Amino acid sequence: MWKHLEPGSSPVDWCEGNYLISPVIAEFVNTLSNIIFFLLPPLLIHLFKEYGKFVNPGIHIIWALMIVVGLSSAYFHATLSLIGQLLDELAILWVFMAAFSMFYPRRHFPYVFQNNRKLFSVATLIFSIAGTGFAIMHPAVNAFALMTLGIPACYLLIDGLKRCRCGRVLRLGVRSASMWFIAVFCWLSDRLFCDAWSAINFPYLHALWHIFIFIASYTALVLFAYFAVKDECPEKTPVLKYWPKDNFELGIPYVTIRSYYKGHKNEI
Repeated sequence: MWKHLEPGSSPVDWCEGNYLISPVIAEFVNTLSNIIFFLLPPLLIHLFKEYGKFVNPGIHIIWALMIVVGLSSAYFHATLSLIGQLLDELAILWVFMAAFSMFYPRRHFPYVFQNNRKLFSVATLIFSIAGTGFAIMHPAVNAFALMTLGIPACYLLIDGLKRCRCGRVLRLGVRSASMWFIAVFCWLSDRLFCDAWSAINFPYLHALWHIFIFIASYTALVLFAYFAVKDECPEKTPVLKYWPKDNFELGIPYVTIRSYYKGHKNEI
C-alpha cells in the first residue's frame, strides 16, 4: 500500500520533464493547469442555483465532483504516484456516471428500466462501483476505458442538438465539440509524439488537455442540463445565458429556469 503512495510509482509519465521547475512538484505545468477546475465550478454552483432549486439539486454534485477531479489530477501530476493516478481516473469515472444518471434521456433507456430514472440511477451506481474495482485491479487500461465513455456522451450531445432549434444552444454545441476534438488531439499528441514536441521545447500538451477538456466537459454538461429540462420538464422553460454579459457568447454559459419566460429572445 505504502509503495503506491511513493512519488513515481505510477507507470504513467507524461511528456513534461520531471522536477525541472520545482524540487517537490514532478510535473509543474501539468499540475498548475488544473487550477481551472478550482476556479469555475464554484461560480457554476452559484449560476445554477435556480436550476438546482426548480429542477434538480444534483447538478451541484456534478460541479463539486469537477473540483475533486482537479484536486486528484493536481495530486497525481505533482507526485506521479499510483494512488494519484487512480484517484484522478476514478474521479473522472464518477463524473461520467453522475452525468449519465442525471441527464441520460429516458427515450434511450433500455426496456428493463421501464422509464424509471431511479432504477436507472441505481444501475449506474452499481456500474460505478464495479468500474472502480476494475480500475484498481487494471490501472494500465483506465485512461483508454475512460476515453470510450466519451463516445456515448458525444452521441447524446449530437442527438440533443439535432432535436433543438435554438441557435444559441447549437452554437454552444459546436464550440463544445470543437474543444473536445482539440483536447483529444493534445492528449494523443503528448502521449504518442513526445519526442517531436520536446524537440521544439514544448512538452506541455497535456497541460493544454486539462484546459480544453474542462471547457468541453462543462459546456457539454450545461447543454445536457438544458436538454434535460426540455425533455422532462417542458413546462419549466430553460434559458441558456452567459456570465458576465448575456450578449457575450464567449462568456460562461449556464441555464436558468423561467417558467414565466415569454418570447423567444433566446432563439437567435
